[in-house]
Amino acid sequence: MFLNNCATIILCSNIVPSLSKFTKVTQTYRKEYAECGVSINENEKLLSFKDGHLDLLKDRPNRFQHDDFHFGNLIMKDDTLSGIIDFNRWDWGDPIHEFVKVGIFCSEVSVPFSVGQIQGYNSGMEPSEQFWRLYSLYMAMTLISSVVWILKVKPEELDSMMEKVHRVMKDHDHFESVVPKWYSGFRLI
Repeated sequence: MFLNNCATIILCSNIVPSLSKFTKVTQTYRKEYAECGVSINENEKLLSFKDGHLDLLKDRPNRFQHDDFHFGNLIMKDDTLSGIIDFNRWDWGDPIHEFVKVGIFCSEVSVPFSVGQIQGYNSGMEPSEQFWRLYSLYMAMTLISSVVWILKVKPEELDSMMEKVHRVMKDHDHFESVVPKWYSGFRLI
């Protein structure tokens, strides 16, 4: 069973729609980012991309999501997935939002794993342009929130986070491209 099919098992009709939720969250993070004293190289392109694509969030589905799915939260035993931990950030939202950890963390460690996650969600097919635009919008939003979050929670790790942020910016040609370079450059042997 592919992840996309699994993601439709649980539905909840009384959850705040993605557009309303992310508009409010985005405004809060944007204000905090502007006041934090740290800026992302060429952040005007990032902010312009994000602001110009918020309408994509209209009528997006709400699904249960782990919201912190990456290598550090996978338990392996004998080369087999034994479990997934760290559900303390669980949330309801657009299933495509779940892939932001792929761009920030997983693609840095294993491009094949990252490509597999995305293609698995898309039933083994190449993702649509709509998927990539949403993925990139969520990535842009996440880069802003990551700067704010790291300063609040782990300021001693700011340099490490900024390296990740700048890598994602390069992966997307400063958001001139919605398909990241790590994905478009991957080829099966």
